[in-house]
Amino acid sequence: MSSLLIYGILPLLFIITLFLGHFEISPLQVIRVLIAPIANLFPGNLLHIDPDWTVAEQNIIYQIRLPRAIAAVFVGGGLAIAGAAYQGLFKNPLVSPDILGVSSGAGFGAALALLLSASSLFVQLSAFFFGIVAVTITYFLSRVYRRTPTLILVLSGIIVGAFFTALISLTKYVADPYDKLPAITFWLMGSLASVRYTELFLIAPPLLISTSILILIRWRINLLAVGDDEARTLGIDTKRMSQVIILCSTFITAGAVCIAGIIGWVGLVVPHLGRMLVGPDNKKLIPVSFLLGSSYLLVIDTIARNLTSTEIPLGILTAIIGAPFFAYLLGKRSVGWT
Repeated sequence: MSSLLIYGILPLLFIITLFLGHFEISPLQVIRVLIAPIANLFPGNLLHIDPDWTVAEQNIIYQIRLPRAIAAVFVGGGLAIAGAAYQGLFKNPLVSPDILGVSSGAGFGAALALLLSASSLFVQLSAFFFGIVAVTITYFLSRVYRRTPTLILVLSGIIVGAFFTALISLTKYVADPYDKLPAITFWLMGSLASVRYTELFLIAPPLLISTSILILIRWRINLLAVGDDEARTLGIDTKRMSQVIILCSTFITAGAVCIAGIIGWVGLVVPHLGRMLVGPDNKKLIPVSFLLGSSYLLVIDTIARNLTSTEIPLGILTAIIGAPFFAYLLGKRSVGWT
């Protein structure tokens, strides 16, 4: 029953979020607008739906709410699955997708593009590029030292993340306080308000491919979580497998950040919630984390755009909700993670 609920909640929330918004459209009308293009393909009048809605209603559903809901699924699910994979790889329940500096790097890339008055597409490409650059620097910095590679990799990520955070602060310091600074600040707090199909087509290939790879190798993450020596005994190339997980998680996180800004706590909290529901086995946890992360961000985004007359940045809501919930999870001593 719990598995049925987990797998059924995402499509239900996806449909519900299309009903809600400041521009009131009845749920029945929303459903008619969505199914009309398919229904009208059939010959005869059996399934024909007359378009009695306005152009404004159709544009709101297809051009604003639908791409935004799809983006919430991609971003929330991607951050959650990257967080679950990293927690298994590093054998640490406090690891999140930005542990190797990808979020800070992507944030700097976007801030730099905004400072230079670049187009929205270039802002996203710059964010994605610098996110990849940050993790690349982290990886090669960790290769300088040969001892405790996992610990050195995490410490290198902290160093690189702090460096790019400083660059973000420098960018904000030199930005025009009346024009550029507000745009940079709002972008960094996270939002899906400007997401359109162009942005979705941009991030869909790397995100879907990376997510699929993590789902396919999820049983191997169980072996890495047990220990490198045990994994090698079972024939797993731990170095290559770690590289694959880091690469996939980096592409997912960079893609999510480049269209949504920096949204914290999703990749940290959602995998713990998944462990409470299905246990620590990554064969179940990885896909469940994606479903829960998608559902969680759909709810958060719906609250963000409907709670007040002006939209609340997603990063604020995820922190307000995620921090107390994570404190609650820490008190649940019965919840394991490996």
